[in-house]
Order: sequence, then C-alpha cells, then structure tokens
Amino acid sequence: MNISLREVSQENYEAVCDLEVTTEQEPYVACNMWSLVEAAYNDGHTCRAIYFAQQPVGFFMWVKETAQLISIWRFMVDKQYQQQGIGRQAMALALAEIEQDTDIKQIEICYNPNNPVAKNFYASFGFVEQGLDEDNEDMLALITR
Repeated sequence: MNISLREVSQENYEAVCDLEVTTEQEPYVACNMWSLVEAAYNDGHTCRAIYFAQQPVGFFMWVKETAQLISIWRFMVDKQYQQQGIGRQAMALALAEIEQDTDIKQIEICYNPNNPVAKNFYASFGFVEQGLDEDNEDMLALITR
C-alpha cells in the first residue's frame, strides 16, 4: 500500500479540508479547516496530509508542547478510506517523523475513554494510558523513550 505523509500546501489544502469522518465520529474529531487555521497562527504546530498514492485521504496535526514533548492533536482518515489499514501505516509514519527529533522523550495522544478501538489501536504502537486528562474527559496515553 502506497501511504505517505506530505506537507499541507497551497496545492492540497482544499482537498484536506474536504475530508470527512463518519457521522458517529464527528463529535470526536475537529474540522481539518479549523486545525489548519490553528496551526497557521500558533508556533510549534505541524500538519501533514495522509496520502494513498496521489490522493489525500487523511490528516495529522501534532504540537511541540516542550523541547521534550510532542502531542498528537489531530488524526483522521476520511470515511471512504477507513478500515483499510491506512491509519495504521500513517501512524507509523507520523511516529517515525516525530522521533527524528532526538530531543523528544514523550509523545502523547488523547482519545475518548469509551472507545475500545482507539485504546487497542494506540496501545499497539506503544502508547500507555496515564489516566484522564486535566478536564477529566479524554484518556491520555504516552509513549516514553
């Protein structure tokens, strides 16, 4: 499967903004357009389009919180491309890119604690649950290296 991560640019931002999750996932996933605006006006935000061959099919955004901590804030795969292994390959690529920064000691992600698919998916990459976030809404999970 030909999966890659590419910078979001003038050539692909509209296609990235048009990507959608399922109706059931909408409450848990921020709008890609909002994420791109957020990244444009805040330092330390990295956005990547997930490509399947030459087609944008998903989106990542991560934030360098400190010199040693990256938080994955956004991760989505378009509803037409889910359940095909694209997300798994994209996550592996994102983690590999993040880990190129040798100062990074922790990578964190949050997800709905009532979502067993998310828990198992992230655990398969080495994320370990730490408990609920400071708002007591989402599960915080970390990779520590």
